[in-house]
Amino acid sequence: MSAAERDAVVIPTGHVGCYPTVRSLGRRGLHTIVASDDRRAPEFRSRFCAEAAHVPPPDEDLLAYRDALLELAERPAVRTVVPMREEDVYVLSRFHEAFAEHVDVPVPTPAQLRTVHDRLELAAAAEAAGVPVPDTAELTDVTDWSGERIVKSRYNLLVDTYVDDLAPGETATVKEVPHLTPNEAPDVEAFRESMGHVPITQEYIRSEDEYMVAALYDQGEPLVTFQHRQIRGNSYVGGGGVFRRSVYIPRLETVARKLLNHLDWHGLACIEYMRDAETGEFVLTEINPRMWQSLPATVRAGADFPHDYWLLASGRPEAIDPSYEVGSASHLLKGELGYLRSIRRDDSPHVARPSLLREALAVAGTCLTDPRFDHLRLDDPGPFARTVSDALRGR
Repeated sequence: MSAAERDAVVIPTGHVGCYPTVRSLGRRGLHTIVASDDRRAPEFRSRFCAEAAHVPPPDEDLLAYRDALLELAERPAVRTVVPMREEDVYVLSRFHEAFAEHVDVPVPTPAQLRTVHDRLELAAAAEAAGVPVPDTAELTDVTDWSGERIVKSRYNLLVDTYVDDLAPGETATVKEVPHLTPNEAPDVEAFRESMGHVPITQEYIRSEDEYMVAALYDQGEPLVTFQHRQIRGNSYVGGGGVFRRSVYIPRLETVARKLLNHLDWHGLACIEYMRDAETGEFVLTEINPRMWQSLPATVRAGADFPHDYWLLASGRPEAIDPSYEVGSASHLLKGELGYLRSIRRDDSPHVARPSLLREALAVAGTCLTDPRFDHLRLDDPGPFARTVSDALRGR
C-alpha cells in the first residue's frame, strides 16, 4: 500500500477535545477510527465518525489499552494515532518503537515526556530556560507555611515508571488542587495517602488573567502556535477553560517558545499560564503534551491542530497554515454550568467567592454576544444530542 492510500487515523476518546479532531479529519475524507471504552461515547454519533472501535479502559489496565491501540495501528491503512489524553501520549511515547513499526506518531521522547509530566522537573526546566515559574517543592520539603500555597499531584499521570508503588499497567490521575490556609501546616501524611505519592506544593500566584498557548513542534522547530485568554474555567477557583477568546500577545509567544525550544520539543504542547497581577509576568502553570480541553475553541478560531498533526505525521509539515483569527470566542456549555455550580460547591482561602447571580448573568450575556459553542453544530447534531441525553440521565 502506498503512502497516498494510507488515509485512516485512530482517534481515542476521553475528553471534549476529541470531537473537533473527528470533525476536522472526517470532513477531509479521512477514515476516522474513534476508539473508546465507553459504548455511549458522543463521538460515535458524529457523521464524521467512520468507524467505532471499543478498547479497554486505560485507567483499569494500561497495557491492555496499549495492545488495543497497537492492534488498530497495525492496520495497513492507518497513518497515525492522535494523542488525546495523558494515557495516550504516555503509551505512544513509552512504546514508541512498537508503534513506529506501523504508524508515524509525533510525540515527545520518554525523557521529554517525563520532564513535563513531573512538575518538579518542569519547574527546574523552566528556571533553566529563564522563564517565570511558581516556587515549587515536594510537600515534605517545606517548613514555612506563612505564604499562600496550593497542593498538586507531582505528576500529570501516575504510572509505574514515575511512582514505585504502582505495578505495570496501573495508572491514576489526581486532579484535585487544594488551596492551603496561610500559617497552617497541612497534614502531609494525609495528602500522601489520598494522592498515592508525595505531592508538590506551589506558591499561589494572584493572577489578573489566565492564558493558554498551544503548539506543534517538529524536532525542536515550531510549526504552529496559538493563544487564547481564559475568561471562565471549570471552577471559579481555577481549572480548564470553558469560555475563551483567541489572542496574540508577543511577550506570551516569546515565553512559550523559549521554554519549548529549551526542551527541544517534539509533538503537541498545551501550556497554561497565569499573568501575575503584581509583575505582569506570564507564569507557567503546566504543560499538557497532547490535545487539550479547549481544542474546539482553537479549531473554531482557524488553528486546526488535528489537521496540522495529520500533516506532520504524513510528512507534509510545509503544508501547515499557522494563521488564526484573533478575537474568536467559544463556550463549553456543560463547563459553563459546572462553573456556576462551583460557586456553591468550591471554596478557597485565596479567591473571593463571586456572586452567583452576577456570574449567571455574565454567562447568559456572553452566550448571546458570542454564540459559538464547542459541540453544538447544526450539520452534525448527534454528539451534542448524546451529551445532553447523558447529562439528563445523570451520566
